[in-house]
Amino acid sequence: MPYVKWMLNSEDLTPEDEMPVGRNVLELSSVRESANYTCVAMSSLGMIEAVAQITVKSLPKPPGTPVVTETTATSVTITWDSGNPDPVTYYIIQYRAKSPDSKYETVDDITTTRYSIGGLYPNTEYEIRVSAVNTIGQGPPSEPVETRTGEQAPASPPRNVRAKILPQNSMVVQWEEPEEPNGQIKGYRVYYTMDDSQPMSLWHIHNVQDSILTTIQSLVPEETYAIRVLAFTSVGDGPFSEAVSVKVQQGVPGQPSKFQVGAVSDTSIELTWEPAYDKEGIVRYELRYAEGKFSTLTKKDFPPRRSYVVEGLRPNTEYRFSLAAISNNGIGAFTNEISERTLQANVPKNFTVKWVTKTTVVLAWKFSESRSPYKCTIEYNRQKMDVDARQLKMFITGLRPNTTYEFRVTCQESVDGGPRHRVVARTAPHILVKKPKLDIYAEPENILTMSFPPVSTKDVKNFYVVVVPLKTTTGTVKNLKNPDEMDIEELLREVILKRRSRRQLAQLDQRNPYITACFKQLPTSFTVGSDHYLSSCENKPLEPGQEYVFFLLAELSATVGKMFATSPHTDTVKTPEMVVDPLPVETGDGLIWVVGPVLAVVFIIGIVISILLLKNKPDSRKRKESEPRTKCLLNNADIMPHHPTDPVEMRRINFQTPGMMNHPPIPISELAEHTELLKANDNLKLSQEYESIDPGQQFTWEHSNLEVNKPKNRYANVIAYDHTRVILAPLEGMLGSDYINSNYIDGYRKQNAYIATQGPLPETFGDFWRMVWEQRTATVVMMTRLEEKSRIKCDQYWPSRGTETYGMTQVTLLDTIELATFCVRTFSLHKNGSSEKREVRQFQFTAWPDHGVPEYPTPFLAFLRRVKTCNPPDAGPIIAHCSAGVGRTGCFIVIDAMLERIKHEKTVDIYGHVTLMRSQRNYMVQTEDQYSFIHDALLEAVACGNTEVAARSLYSYIQKLAQVESGEHVTGMELEFKRLANSKAHTSRFISANLPCNNAGVGRTGVFITLSIVLERMRYEGVVDIFQTVKMLRTQRPAMVQTEDEYQFCYHAAL
Repeated sequence: MPYVKWMLNSEDLTPEDEMPVGRNVLELSSVRESANYTCVAMSSLGMIEAVAQITVKSLPKPPGTPVVTETTATSVTITWDSGNPDPVTYYIIQYRAKSPDSKYETVDDITTTRYSIGGLYPNTEYEIRVSAVNTIGQGPPSEPVETRTGEQAPASPPRNVRAKILPQNSMVVQWEEPEEPNGQIKGYRVYYTMDDSQPMSLWHIHNVQDSILTTIQSLVPEETYAIRVLAFTSVGDGPFSEAVSVKVQQGVPGQPSKFQVGAVSDTSIELTWEPAYDKEGIVRYELRYAEGKFSTLTKKDFPPRRSYVVEGLRPNTEYRFSLAAISNNGIGAFTNEISERTLQANVPKNFTVKWVTKTTVVLAWKFSESRSPYKCTIEYNRQKMDVDARQLKMFITGLRPNTTYEFRVTCQESVDGGPRHRVVARTAPHILVKKPKLDIYAEPENILTMSFPPVSTKDVKNFYVVVVPLKTTTGTVKNLKNPDEMDIEELLREVILKRRSRRQLAQLDQRNPYITACFKQLPTSFTVGSDHYLSSCENKPLEPGQEYVFFLLAELSATVGKMFATSPHTDTVKTPEMVVDPLPVETGDGLIWVVGPVLAVVFIIGIVISILLLKNKPDSRKRKESEPRTKCLLNNADIMPHHPTDPVEMRRINFQTPGMMNHPPIPISELAEHTELLKANDNLKLSQEYESIDPGQQFTWEHSNLEVNKPKNRYANVIAYDHTRVILAPLEGMLGSDYINSNYIDGYRKQNAYIATQGPLPETFGDFWRMVWEQRTATVVMMTRLEEKSRIKCDQYWPSRGTETYGMTQVTLLDTIELATFCVRTFSLHKNGSSEKREVRQFQFTAWPDHGVPEYPTPFLAFLRRVKTCNPPDAGPIIAHCSAGVGRTGCFIVIDAMLERIKHEKTVDIYGHVTLMRSQRNYMVQTEDQYSFIHDALLEAVACGNTEVAARSLYSYIQKLAQVESGEHVTGMELEFKRLANSKAHTSRFISANLPCNNAGVGRTGVFITLSIVLERMRYEGVVDIFQTVKMLRTQRPAMVQTEDEYQFCYHAAL
């Protein structure tokens, strides 16, 4: 009987009972290896064979265990056997340092079986494994090999070297291990000499094994020795430490350590240091400093402290400083000299013509705040006048109409006359020759009709009717100013108040001149005092018994500054006094109908006054909540009161200042127009608004000034107000242990929403983490890098890897994610004596430039959204810090609070919130640039919205964008693409890029770069934001992702 079977070489693969009978299909299953398989058919007629070559495709097998063939201090070379008979596309190497928390680093696309891994740490044990990749995918890894990198000479010197004199002409020298030992330290060499100008080969050498202190004897009395220390490994010597000095005199203090420069201004330099040893009996310090290298030294003595501000210095001048401590036994060794240059002087700049009238020119300039007078001289038309630059503007009067004048301004910066400025202005033509006429009998009571003479309106942009009350509050009559010499900026400020409520407008002093009507075209007549709004001006009723004059103001087109023409004053007119009708005297029953209502009114007024007094009386319950603003948080750190009332609005009600009254909240619909107005004329109004903010320095800071707490302040002038400072739980027996340079800051509708603090110092690391624990904080925001422009801005208060203990808190680094503009670190916190563990995230914004503010707010807004998304709703205050904890920190808090406000009220109150913050911590929002950046960030947030979408929701979001928006004729995708055109970078930044020869490389290239960024972000963050990615690229090169089709392709490609 015929049969068919499968065979592999001589092995039968088909069981006898499965051989087909009467069928022409025979299946071979469970094929596990690539080979030639033979199908054999046999019958009485003979045998037929057919051979099938089968290739089995599967994931590759693990390569053989890697073999280390060579090691250096920073690299390891390995080889391995492929372990796979089938082709391998490439190999992947994974390696990590042998520590519990380390993660594998990956090197892929390796096409050989030998590879050198570089960039490793010296003297570190590594684990390395290899896996193969074919067309199916990546196979399992090989068995790991363990190896240790070689040693190097230390890369850094011993730290914190100090010396102290002992009896019998000897001294003890101490130090700490180098930060980068690069191997096992075999020992140290201490070099010392009485003449530090000698080469190091002539210094005395003292060898030390297995110790970080040593005693040197047989020193020469009354001599000063310089000391330097190096560490060495089996490979070689490390670098020398900086020289420290010590004087061989029994009982004198050691040389101060960490002597460095702090804050610098144009006339002062702050110096900071630490004593060599505690309890040295220092009674005072002697500071020596001089200008340049060859000037005579100046000496200053002052009581013990750890910082000192040298004042009265010359601007833009280099000074050198050295310091020594003095005890009752004498003066110790001076530190090595350090040098620092003072900043450029605060000189006036940006001299411009602010406005002109027919007889007056108003010059304006910028000048930073200064306590000292600063003289400038203005010359014109053979006349000369002096002005103090702090005035910021100057009225030059008595000029001729329609005449060009040249003004030369000299500022006395130095003996050579200082910088000179030239400003040209032309006075206005005399177009309003006749005064308006009044018909005082045409209307009853306090309403007047004014008629205007015909005026040529060819170059007139606006007409304003100005009311000038003559009587003051005391009833005296003011001296009448010529309309040309009035402060027109003050008059026009009221026009800007169209955003205000009638109640706010009514609060303005009606005895000051004001604008009562605005016209594009001048009518023949106008009624004054009708109590109606006309355009953006309120035609307020005239005050009874007041004397008035009126004039017409015209705003003309001008090429430089603003130009105004004024008419002469009208004749003086007095409004009628208020007439009060006497009550008729009744007798009998009629008297009841008079007295009764009067008494009722008096009774009602009394009740209203009582309610107001009770409302304003401090409530004991509220007082108990506000008094332990710090104390209560000690014992109940998890209680964060959330008040339905906004703290800023409460401040506006209870602590209204003229500045807050003049700067009300701005609707977001008018934010763009408001910001444009502030930035007009070289940020003139923004500068004035920023400078008018209450500095809020009337509060006490006694705890910051305590001697025990002064070393905990990074900057001597940035302190913590007593009434808002964060109070730590005191440690038994430790004076000042409740102090940290931190303040609570209110947010939108939430008290103590934030804590603003300085960048932690090494001596305050424990306090910082104690504050994080006690306040139940889940989010720390860091707005600075550790070092900027070679200056320490903040010390690293977290472990680089593994676990570190700071005071009573163990901090373990769990994860680090480094992105283009910020870094996210996740820590696990455990407090000694507690079984609880908590997770805290630190968000570090790394894109803030060394000087100024970010050019575009887009990266900062993305950072802020990430912070808000990750902060749990039940967490304690967000702790924010930069270096001093006032500038960038203030920006972060204001922008975050205003974004919350926008969600609920559709308004922003930047001015009010900065004012509130400055009453809680000094210097909040430190510069005008930062204040401007806050406006830019909020404007972009309002204009662009939040286009970030979770990756899992991308499909439904694209479907939504494909639909036509209600009230529109285009899809959401088209609207989003058009919105990109609204945020353009200034063309001056792209002069070369906009040339025809360079206009390629923005279409498909833009799509490629966009997708590269989007896909990488999706991988790490799980979110997609095509709009902001393209917007950010366009700030670096115009027109990236050129067409709507390309923009739409980015969305679909990201799916």
